[in-house]
Formats: sequence, structure tokens, C-alpha cells
Amino acid sequence: MKNIHTYKNYYFIGIGGIGMSAIARYFKFSNATVYGYDKIPTKLTHNLENENIPIIYDDNISLLPNTISVENTIVIYTPAIPENLKIKNYFIDNGFTLVKRSQILGEITKSTRCIAIAGTHGKTTTSTLLGHICKYANLPATAFLGGISANYKSNFIYNGSKISIVEADEFDRSFLTLYPNIATITSTESDHLDIYKNHESIIDSYNQFADLIPDNGFLIVKKGLPIKAKHLTYSAYEKADYYAENIQLVNDHFKFDLVTPHQIIKDFILPIPGKHNVENAIAALAIALQLDIEAEVLRRALADFKGVLRRFNKHVFENNKVYIDDYAHHPTEINAVLDTIRNLYPTKKLLTVFQPHLYSRTADFAEDFAKSLGKTDKLILLDIYPAREIPIEGITSEWLADKIPLDDKEISSIDNVLETIKTKDFDVLLTIGAGNIDTLYDPIINWLNEIKI
Repeated sequence: MKNIHTYKNYYFIGIGGIGMSAIARYFKFSNATVYGYDKIPTKLTHNLENENIPIIYDDNISLLPNTISVENTIVIYTPAIPENLKIKNYFIDNGFTLVKRSQILGEITKSTRCIAIAGTHGKTTTSTLLGHICKYANLPATAFLGGISANYKSNFIYNGSKISIVEADEFDRSFLTLYPNIATITSTESDHLDIYKNHESIIDSYNQFADLIPDNGFLIVKKGLPIKAKHLTYSAYEKADYYAENIQLVNDHFKFDLVTPHQIIKDFILPIPGKHNVENAIAALAIALQLDIEAEVLRRALADFKGVLRRFNKHVFENNKVYIDDYAHHPTEINAVLDTIRNLYPTKKLLTVFQPHLYSRTADFAEDFAKSLGKTDKLILLDIYPAREIPIEGITSEWLADKIPLDDKEISSIDNVLETIKTKDFDVLLTIGAGNIDTLYDPIINWLNEIKI
């Protein structure tokens, strides 16, 4: 592959994906011409169009721009794109250079000091926090994020190109295409078993990722994970090379001291709830210290962190109702969200609306989903969001609901669920899932604002 920065045009197939759109913004920011296709318009694609990136939503090759050619254009695609997509096959048949999203991200990281954040859970919050810290400290860093930063209203943070901060995605073993100098591994739990088949294969892949770190690099791993490469450890729950001491919950915020191998830095304030986020913060702070950022700058940056959209976004209304929206789509993530809510509101009635994501994930973790969802008071289970998959016979939301130990539970389509929610008695409403459940966010906000005490 020739130097990826020498092309005039960059065409993204599946540009509305959270990872794809960050890379599209990178090339647009580099003054290249960026085009895209996606199946449906979303808030994210609308924002890209407002940034002067033309996007089409019809799989019709006659709509492709006439300025693109084999010589001046590289095509970036996501593995979620179906094989029979006409636009993709047009590019293949006509000899264009096509690369996966992970490959192009790997090429970008090759010429930078790359910081890669890996793990089944915690990647987005940790990488977003680290990107925010680097921006706050005015380091020459670019962050490619898997979520929308509440501070910057984007999944792309730019302040220079000497350092790249990326989410090291384990799906399709994408993280093995990166060139990390510094990395963290937050979790090695099972997920994407349609790719990995078993947990041993997942652990093997994370160990391959860890082996990418050069001898003069820095690898920090959550304490207790089975990583063989030389590394330091971190934790919010026990002593490690980097760990939190004197953790206090003050209203919705955490206060803690950071213990490192060389010093104790006191009085950090983390403005987002959830003890798991203290752990994410420790990983980000440990890496930031490797970048020689001063302690006082770290304190101020952390206190200024507003989090990530769809990561425990909380609203409290004049009618005293509480609404929380989160991206949680794995049982461990659901447990973390529900435990945080129970800590904040131990006596309030909780209604949870969950949209399962992928038939394979629902089948693989059905018993764990049942246990985690059993922690709510009332449950509305949406139809399974298929994403890239075709249905698996017998794997339905009704099948999952039968396993959940709750009396107050029901199934709904996403089209009808808002009307169902309006009939329910609750103090706290939680919406969780990684599909299109986010389309409920604004309508729920609007409705709860209308309800008077």
C-alpha cells in the first residue's frame, strides 16, 4: 500500500459508524476530500454533512462523485458492510484500493507515538479521558474515539499529530493492525464469540496485542488479567502499581488519591459516577504521567472531564424523575450501570429499557443477561438489534425474557416503547443498549420535561 496521506480523495463505506466517522474527520481535517455512503441518515451523519462531507444513502453507483478515480482515491470500509453492496463491489471490480477501517487506523498510528486503549469494557471512557487530558495539557495529540466526548461534542480531538490515541478494538482482531508504543488493557472478558469461538482464543489475541508493545514502551494492565508480556498493573479495588486510595463518593462525584510507584498525588475529583470509572481514570492518569504531564494539570483536567455521551448520561427533572442513558450492551456493563444507580438511588423505583445487540451475543450470554437485568424493578425488553447478523432460530427477546427472574417485564418494539414507558410508574428510567435505542433519547427528554410535579 502506498502512503495513505498521498491520496486526494477518501471514500468511506459505512461512514456513519462511530470509528469510521472519526477517521473521516481526521482526513477532512488534513484538507483532503472526503466522501461517504451509509445505509440510513443519523444524527452523526448529519453532523458530518454539516462539516462538508457529502454522504449518499442509496446503494447506487450512479451517485458516486465523478471526481474519483483509481489513481486518486482510497476506499475505507467497515466489516459490517454486506458482501453484496453494489458500491463496494463497484470499487473492487474497477481496481480501487480498498482497506478496512482497522488497517487505515494502523497506518495512521505507524508514524506517531501511538497510545492504544484495549479491553472488553472501558475503552471509550479511558481513551476519551486521555484525549481530554492531552488536549488540556496542550500536547500534540490526536484522539480517535468510539464515543462522542461531552467536552468536545465529537469523537475526534485534534491538537497535533505527534501522538495518536486510539481505541484498540478486539472485534475481528482489529487491534493487531496497530503500532502501539504505550497501551493499557482494561478487561479481557468474553465477547464477540462469533469471531473468537471461546475465551482462550480471546486471551490469546490480547496477549498478541500486548506483544506489540516495544521493549522501550509502556504497558499497564488491570490487575489480575492473564497477560504474559512485561507490564505494570492498576486497580481501584486493591493495591497495584497504580491504584486509588481514600475513595469517597461526594454527591455524584468521586474523590480519591492516586498512588504510583514513585509518588502519591492527592485530591483528584472525578465528575462522573461509577466506581468502574475511577478505575478507568487511574489507567488514563498512569499513561498521562508517562507523558510527563504535571500533577496539578492532571487534577484540573480530570475535574473538567464531562464524560462521554451514552455513558451514564443522567438528567434530573423538575418533577423529580431521573433519566439515565447508557451504551451498556454486555452483562458486565449492565451490572456496572445498575450497581451505580442502586448506590445513588437505593430506595427509588427503577424502570429499565434494554435493547439486546446481536443474536450471537444474546445467545452466548443469555444466563448472564438474565442475572444482570434481574437487578431492576421493572423491565421492558426491546426486540434484538441485528446489526450485521441474520436471525438465529429460537434466539428472541421473548426467549431471553423467560430467563429473567422478574415479575414486571414485557416485550416491546422500539416504535411503540415510548407509549409503553408513559404508562409505567417509576422514579428512575434507564435506557441501555448499543443499537438504535439512542433514538429514544430526545423524545424521552422532551416528554419528561413536560410532566409537572
